[in-house]
Amino acid sequence: MTKSAVKIILRLCLILLGCFITAMGFNLFLIPAHLLTGGISGISMIVYYLTGLPVGAQNLVYNLPILYLAYRIFGKRYFMDTIIGTVAFSLILDATAFVIDWRVCADPILNAVFGGVLSGIGFGLVFRANANTGGLDVLGAVIKKFYSVDLGTAVAVLNFAIVSASAFMFELEEALLSFAGIYVTAELTNRVVAGFNREKSIVIISPKSSEICDEIMSGIHRGVTYINGRGGMSGASCDVLFTVVRLTQVAQVKAIVDHYDAQAFMIVSDTSEVSGRGFTMECESYEEACKKWSHNV
Repeated sequence: MTKSAVKIILRLCLILLGCFITAMGFNLFLIPAHLLTGGISGISMIVYYLTGLPVGAQNLVYNLPILYLAYRIFGKRYFMDTIIGTVAFSLILDATAFVIDWRVCADPILNAVFGGVLSGIGFGLVFRANANTGGLDVLGAVIKKFYSVDLGTAVAVLNFAIVSASAFMFELEEALLSFAGIYVTAELTNRVVAGFNREKSIVIISPKSSEICDEIMSGIHRGVTYINGRGGMSGASCDVLFTVVRLTQVAQVKAIVDHYDAQAFMIVSDTSEVSGRGFTMECESYEEACKKWSHNV
């Protein structure tokens, strides 16, 4: 089996896994508590509460016009992934509908929270596979494409009107809890899409940059990059150090910088999806790098 075939299979598995997790969030927590989610699924749930029509079947039918939008905006490949996600989610949603009768949780607040958590994780996995489950997810992806808005945030805003309308049809408390669940879903979606392995990027400006650089590489075993800088007020040239470390290594970097220059300028920022040597690839040791450098010189 070729690498491209394996990659396609892994993407499909990720889409199916995300659809299953989301469907379980709906059927185990949201629907038994008479709560709503947003988008086309939310509309399907409203109709289900009023008529008893299957949520998954409704979701599939209501998504047909949106599938055309996916084809027009994102092309054939995204269109195919949207079909896979929409059909899989709809089928799994109805296939696992029997768990609604389990009533695993009686507390409506917990139902909203855990339903939102599972939905957010599931949607995030589908989005990481560059696909979606149809509905307002497609509109959210369009907004992200043209306006660079976080996917989960865009979908949450689009969902607001739907859940607000439901407040007039059902109890206000259920609508408020639905909003809470949608918020949790949006946050988890953003986290999963961005990645949970968040590192810290650090920028250091100091006259002692050489000593600080050597200590970080030899003591913490993290690479450091020199960036040529110039002071805006003084006009003097200076070396700017840039490095990415684990969260647990930030305190060590701060101690090193404070040891050599207590007045150094330092910025620590959140960073996600770090790849390359030292993170997703093995990195040579500081001693090996020094030997290679001295040999080249």
